[in-house]
Amino acid sequence: MANPIIQLEDVNKEFGRGKKTVAALRHINLDIEQGEFVAVVGPSGCGKSTLLHVMAGLEQPTSGRVLLDAVDVTLIGERDLPKLRGQKIGFVFQAFLLIEDLTAYENVEAVLWPSEELTKEKQEQMTLEVLREVDMLERRDHFPRQMSGGEQQRVAIARALVNRPPILFCDEPTGNLDSKIGETIMKYISDLARSKGMTVVLVTHNESLTKFAQRVLSMKDGAIR
Repeated sequence: MANPIIQLEDVNKEFGRGKKTVAALRHINLDIEQGEFVAVVGPSGCGKSTLLHVMAGLEQPTSGRVLLDAVDVTLIGERDLPKLRGQKIGFVFQAFLLIEDLTAYENVEAVLWPSEELTKEKQEQMTLEVLREVDMLERRDHFPRQMSGGEQQRVAIARALVNRPPILFCDEPTGNLDSKIGETIMKYISDLARSKGMTVVLVTHNESLTKFAQRVLSMKDGAIR
């Protein structure tokens, strides 16, 4: 049997030192299979965003192991982590984090720079394809300030998907959107992930979004209940 695409083994994460140490994650053991859509829910401060960042290699655990597609992220140096993330994951943030001086097209294509493997023509093809998938092709020359919140988030999703990663992490992706647009965004994510066979890990405090997930995990005080 193949290994799960995401594995966490007795993962702990602490912030601070001495008596001021705060345990953000406590003894997390978790396996997520290829193609699975998992939602992690819980109140603010429960550790769910920290869990996502540790899974994605954006933060190192204090102890324990994190494996992405059988690669131990905790053993990889800071120089090699960006390459691994570029190959394995896409990340959708609540705050969009688009570059204001770049168009929608340029925000997405920037993920592919620099590349020794991809020609300029291939980069253009990949960028246009993913913008078409999120229904933003006609807005490709618009800047973030010229887009609605929902449109900005769709560009952010395109940016996360342009390199066709096997894993997509979503950190409160609808937190800055109204409920109707948020539902639309989640349907985009769900449909695209299903069609591409991607693994999705969503963290949210909005339990109504769990209907898009195949499995729901609840967090409290840094632990999965």
